[in-house]
Amino acid sequence: MTDTELQGLIERIGAEHVARRLEIETGHEAQLFGQGTLVFNLENWLVAPLVVEGTLKLVGLYGRARRNADHVKLRHNTVTSARLPAAFEGFTILQLSDLHADISVGAMRHLTGFIGDIACDICVMTGDYRGKTFGPFSKSLLLMKDLCAELKVPLYGILGNHDSIRMTPALEAMGIRMLFNESATIVRGADAIHLAGVDDAHFYRADDIPKAAASIPREAFSILLAHTPESYRAAAQAGFDLMLSGHTHGGQLCLPGGIAIKLEARLPRRMGAGAWRFDHLAGYTSRGAGTSLSPVRLNCPAEVTLHRLKRAA
Repeated sequence: MTDTELQGLIERIGAEHVARRLEIETGHEAQLFGQGTLVFNLENWLVAPLVVEGTLKLVGLYGRARRNADHVKLRHNTVTSARLPAAFEGFTILQLSDLHADISVGAMRHLTGFIGDIACDICVMTGDYRGKTFGPFSKSLLLMKDLCAELKVPLYGILGNHDSIRMTPALEAMGIRMLFNESATIVRGADAIHLAGVDDAHFYRADDIPKAAASIPREAFSILLAHTPESYRAAAQAGFDLMLSGHTHGGQLCLPGGIAIKLEARLPRRMGAGAWRFDHLAGYTSRGAGTSLSPVRLNCPAEVTLHRLKRAA
């Protein structure tokens, strides 16, 4: 891809943002230490997949873990708010996160097979479309194209720490409105809600929540898409009502009961998977549909989530 293909994005979000992200992508490619908020980036350690798979084989759980990874479940979550406009009672949001399409081919095939049957009003994608944090992304985009073709509703998305900003033109050509510290207004009759999305905060530190919220009236119901839930305090301070995130995979390899062995995020463990609250902010951290390092899961099913908005009584 030539930089001229990013010209439309440059005109929309500014040359400085695009240049800064590209500089970090090239300067920190495959970096092991000191990438973003991490001291050590396990995902860029080349032998990590071999260690994970070898350990699972040693304890006799590899076959089960592989089968688990290829099966994606539909979860349901209800979000109740007194600030929700009446016209949006029952509004549904389908959240897809952490597809890691090129290393999660089985999960992508399963998901593509049923995603079009899910009735929803909009679909949001909370980042990480590529398997690795660097390298080619053409295979991921091909799989994403097949998936998006099944979705007949408005699509919104953000980038994750595995994604290159160079993927944006292709994602937008699939019908996904990518948000870079921006917001969109969704209207029903005389009522409206607002959907904002920020660039990755984990590796690239390219998020700007105040900028994303700047054009949203403080009294309006608003939703923030942020790849990592680590920005929950800033989201609450900016007045958002709902924050949809991913990144953690819910731990991916968990002890019985879904207890994560390791979460790649700095936040309370209760926010590492599923629904949570912080002050007035409702949040949801998706376990993701795909996998990182290797297509394996234990006690942590792959998921997509259908969020239903309800007015508080």
